[in-house]
Amino acid sequence: MSMVQDDDLRKKRVEQLREVIMELHAGKTVDEVKAKFKDVIQGVTAQEISAMEQSLIEQGIPVEEVQRLCDVHASVFADALELQPDPKAAPGHPMQVFMEENRALERVMEEKVEPALKAFREGAASAMEFLDDFNLLFDVDKHYKRKEEVLFPLLEKYGVYGPTKVMWGVDDEIRASLKEARAKLLAFDGTEGARADVAAAVEKALRGIKEMIFKEEKIFLPMADQHFKPEEWRDIALASREIGYCLVEPDAAIEWIARFGAEGEGASLATAGDVIHLPTGALTVSQLELMLNSLPIDITFVDENDTVRYFSASRERIFTRPKTIIGRKVQNCHPPTSVHVVEQILESFRRGERDVADFWIHMGPKFVYIRYFAVRDAAGEYRGTLEVSQEISGIKALEGEKRLLDW
Repeated sequence: MSMVQDDDLRKKRVEQLREVIMELHAGKTVDEVKAKFKDVIQGVTAQEISAMEQSLIEQGIPVEEVQRLCDVHASVFADALELQPDPKAAPGHPMQVFMEENRALERVMEEKVEPALKAFREGAASAMEFLDDFNLLFDVDKHYKRKEEVLFPLLEKYGVYGPTKVMWGVDDEIRASLKEARAKLLAFDGTEGARADVAAAVEKALRGIKEMIFKEEKIFLPMADQHFKPEEWRDIALASREIGYCLVEPDAAIEWIARFGAEGEGASLATAGDVIHLPTGALTVSQLELMLNSLPIDITFVDENDTVRYFSASRERIFTRPKTIIGRKVQNCHPPTSVHVVEQILESFRRGERDVADFWIHMGPKFVYIRYFAVRDAAGEYRGTLEVSQEISGIKALEGEKRLLDW
């Protein structure tokens, strides 16, 4: 078969799979669709599902709707995907680390959370006792963040963006379900109705995590493995360390990086001794980098084309910024639910309607002030946006004056 014929066949398969989802969109049941499209569904691959999701978004189906159908279409293709071989990688390889984390999540659910839920249902454990075990699941945030901030940007460089948006939206739904279950546990008043509400919320969170494990290992990771080169997996491993790992301490990951080589880490397009001449002085690249990284703030610069160009690496980071976001569209660096806010800020800056947007949020004990500034040239033309974030709880608590050095 020629490459042209093979490509035509793939396109036909993707179109047939799109028809499957459109039938679900129109209200058909999973069983009805399975029966009608039995031959199409048989042998479906992760790459075909990815292409199908992207095709739906390109043809105008909102990401939120594809996300809503995500669990349904995963169940339609589940039998075929179960037959796909599990992705395999060397110990310490980022893909292997993702799967180790999934096994750890499964163990926590099976050995701690589900038995604790049973005890809580039967009145043999208090809400606070149950919460101790349930809180372990919040570590999944690191697992999802590594997908969203490290793997997704690389996939987008290969033109895969629809499935990443859908998966990020589902990740956020799982995060929300975990928070909802915790809130119900904290508010538990001892009544049977509240006990049932807690149990339903916990079961929803567990179901979401389990379904995401299936989607990652049968769709997402095989798709990533098809695209990524060895050096990209190395970059993923290096960037993963800053975000951290979920429920595991993968010593093998450090060994894997060492075997592969960490060359390129910290590399710069300019040498440290190169001098940058500015209107108010001159600095070497090394001096400029040290100066920016010594500021008690996080800085991220996005150019006029909405592309992330730079972020500082201050000692006390507020938000993780892996190097994989460089060159990424800033819209893709945010969850689907908040992209409209980003778009609104950028458009108001671009049109000259605003120059500043600011927010302040609580992050545990931290009080974080986030400001966006329009960057304009001497002629007033929009040249990008600067995001500046700072932990200000200490500043906010200042009173009176300090005029003397006390150290």
